[in-house]
Amino acid sequence: MTLQPTTLYKLIILYMLNKVNFPLTNSQLTEFFSEKDYTNYFTLQQVINELIDTHLISLETVRNTSYYHITSDGDKILELFSYKIPGKIIDDMDIYLMENKYELRNEVGTIADYYSSPNSDDYIVHCQVKEGKGTLIELNLTVPSKEEASSMCNNWKDASAEIYKFVMKSLMK
Repeated sequence: MTLQPTTLYKLIILYMLNKVNFPLTNSQLTEFFSEKDYTNYFTLQQVINELIDTHLISLETVRNTSYYHITSDGDKILELFSYKIPGKIIDDMDIYLMENKYELRNEVGTIADYYSSPNSDDYIVHCQVKEGKGTLIELNLTVPSKEEASSMCNNWKDASAEIYKFVMKSLMK
């Protein structure tokens, strides 16, 4: 029996999310599918939404970026049907993940967002660097304006390594 294309795309997404110990973003999944010319953007988005609706993956949104995690139900489905993914596609995924793992992890591991402070007119900027399921550093900073909060979030990815290094050095004296 031949596998339906959308079913194959679902298994590919589940496989990729299962192979990494961090979430993947919509743009990272889209990049893989478009690079390999497996399907178009609109079909991929439909497949992702179906996976979310059936609770095989979960969605977390931070500052307009969608992060996808495989769920325990997704793990079970993958375990039952992963043998249906053609070997060539598994090789493509494994190579892509191996060649891009560092960049993929760094992209999703450095997170910054802001929200209004419940007790004042200030904003709280929440910055994190995650590795796997753990958190390396987490900061909450209060700033007086939305513009400053947005600027800090935008700069966190580039500044986080230096800030982490400074904090560790300062605390380890």
